[in-house]
Amino acid sequence: MGDTTLLQGRYRLLERIGRGGMGEVWRAKDESLDRRVAVKCLKPLGTRHDQSLTRAMRERFRREARVAAALQHRGVTVVHDFGECDGVLFLVMELLEGRDLSRLLKDNGHRPLPVPDIVDIAEQVAQALAHTHERGIVHRDLKPANIVRLTDGTVKICDFGIARLGDDVGFTARLTGTGIAMGTPHYMSPEQIGGDDVDGRSDLYSLGCVLYEVATGAPPFDLDDTWAVLVGHRDTEPEPPRGHRADLPGYLDRIILDLLAKRPEQRPDDARELVRRITAGRTAPAHGPAPAAPPPRAPLPVGARTTPPSWTRGPAAGHAPAGTTPPDRTGRVAALAARHHAGLSLGRLGRWEEAGEVHRAVAAEREYLLGPDHPDTLASRYEAAFVLGRTGHAAAALRAYKRVAEARIRVLGADHADTLAARQEMAYALGRLGRHTDAHQVYTAVLAARERTMGAEHPDTLRCRHNLAFNLGRLGRTEDAHRLAREVAAARARVLGPDHPDTLVTRYEVAYELGRLGRWPEALATYRGVAAARGRALGPDHPDTLAARHETGIALGRLGRSTEALALYADLIADRTRAQGAEHPETLRARHGLGVNLGRLGRWAEALAESREVCAVRARVLGADHPDTLVSRREVAVALCRLGRWSAALTEYRLVADARTRVLGADHPGTRTAREDEAHCLAQLGRATEAAEPCHRVAAPHRAAAH
Repeated sequence: MGDTTLLQGRYRLLERIGRGGMGEVWRAKDESLDRRVAVKCLKPLGTRHDQSLTRAMRERFRREARVAAALQHRGVTVVHDFGECDGVLFLVMELLEGRDLSRLLKDNGHRPLPVPDIVDIAEQVAQALAHTHERGIVHRDLKPANIVRLTDGTVKICDFGIARLGDDVGFTARLTGTGIAMGTPHYMSPEQIGGDDVDGRSDLYSLGCVLYEVATGAPPFDLDDTWAVLVGHRDTEPEPPRGHRADLPGYLDRIILDLLAKRPEQRPDDARELVRRITAGRTAPAHGPAPAAPPPRAPLPVGARTTPPSWTRGPAAGHAPAGTTPPDRTGRVAALAARHHAGLSLGRLGRWEEAGEVHRAVAAEREYLLGPDHPDTLASRYEAAFVLGRTGHAAAALRAYKRVAEARIRVLGADHADTLAARQEMAYALGRLGRHTDAHQVYTAVLAARERTMGAEHPDTLRCRHNLAFNLGRLGRTEDAHRLAREVAAARARVLGPDHPDTLVTRYEVAYELGRLGRWPEALATYRGVAAARGRALGPDHPDTLAARHETGIALGRLGRSTEALALYADLIADRTRAQGAEHPETLRARHGLGVNLGRLGRWAEALAESREVCAVRARVLGADHPDTLVSRREVAVALCRLGRWSAALTEYRLVADARTRVLGADHPGTRTAREDEAHCLAQLGRATEAAEPCHRVAAPHRAAAH
């Protein structure tokens, strides 16, 4: 093969970038979508090879395609396509710009990696393993060469060539019978060496071997003889990593040794438990000598947020005296890069307040060291703005994004991808502030630039088009929003795959717009498809999966299929309670849906009891005047009316109307509806004169506006 090879008339092989036992990996161009990809080709086996071996190798290669394509996680290499051309099997994957850990160690002279890097790698790989194991997939060949760290710090697992699916145990035996080595000796678990059945804890052992190597510079049993290595895994306790490296934190030393336990039941129960242990270890207070600290602060109240882990922080930023040069500039730049990645990791864990502290501190120090317009400084400013948006500070986020965008225009140019990213986030913040017309103008300008510089089907272009469709819906342009969302969903399915999370987000938006158009049968079918696909890709308890199931229940109710909706909500409440807690706002939202459908079925006494309970919890958790609490209070009033208890209903309606007047204003549509409900109740009670008063209050703002 060479640079003239064109597979299936689409994939142009450009440069061989890797070679392994099963085949070769090429840097290639997808000429159909005009993007760079990686293509893995199975080596053709000559006639001298046993046919059973050939069949097994081809089956193993096909299996890698199947397994990898079933996984949708930022920590797993994305598979785009699979096929066969002139007898050569090939796998098309995302092109990873970075280095695998084996190369990283080699380039570092086989010296240990810095502790923050080890912790970050451990945490990201554990998260990816949790995703794969929860889908019944065991990698079985985890080693440094199969873990890649990208240039932006993201860590990805690749090469699922001998992975085993939980529902296909027999495959392992079929391959083993061919004499193919199942794993790599330096990283194999004792049970894998013994030929026993393995589960996710075998991958955890292999991860322990990898972490041992990146922490000390060598694997736990670094011997030349393969048999001696295997015996070491089976019979010999490894020397603690801290015996090779005194600066390794004690918690990390303990985690690595626990991963290397000989018996699976002595290791962490699963990868989620490992993530929790890593998080707990790196957020615990550090012990030992430390630089002089500022005066102690008053103790934090119970439940208050703790500070980020010490390794995410650095010396306080300040202003360098005129004419001086900061000492050890290269070392400080590298340390700041590590802390920047630590902030990203905190964000991935949802610990936004801590992530914000890290990004703001790093931004200040980068500005001091590199200057205010340096790309690294702006990258930290961008992430700090992102955190502001995620923590509900849309106005502050908008101001921060605007400053980053203006600086990037000066430094990088108006059409640079980083500049467009900042402008796109500005549009998103404008939408969050209800300024949808302004957001539409920014999205339109950014989209034109993305299409001009990246192409119509680049993932970033499609994200901008998705956001534009969403914003069109909020502008009331439902038909336009639906049309654009359908186009984006089709394009994302082509580029990313039909079950990719981004594709499913857009299909979800398509369903929402179908509902707004009153096309509920189509909306129901689309929501159901999204819920099923998210269950496969993200797991049944993922918030996005649960959200799609909730919308399915709404569509069923709109179609008059309340019995089905009731059953769906009962299951959803149980699942949300288990995954998120009984008082989580989304659990309460599902309970509200249950109450609504009880009423639709005429079961008003049960509907009243459910609505009262939900209203009481919402008042306690969210506040008495929160919109969700008031929706529940109105549902209580509706049930009371249906039961003929008009006087009690009047009290509830008045509470809703008064609260909405305080919060939303007298002219808000929600307030007007509440006053109309109040008037209806008074009329039912025979108090016609009083019933006119709420109507006058509703009409008064309109009369004032007319003048």
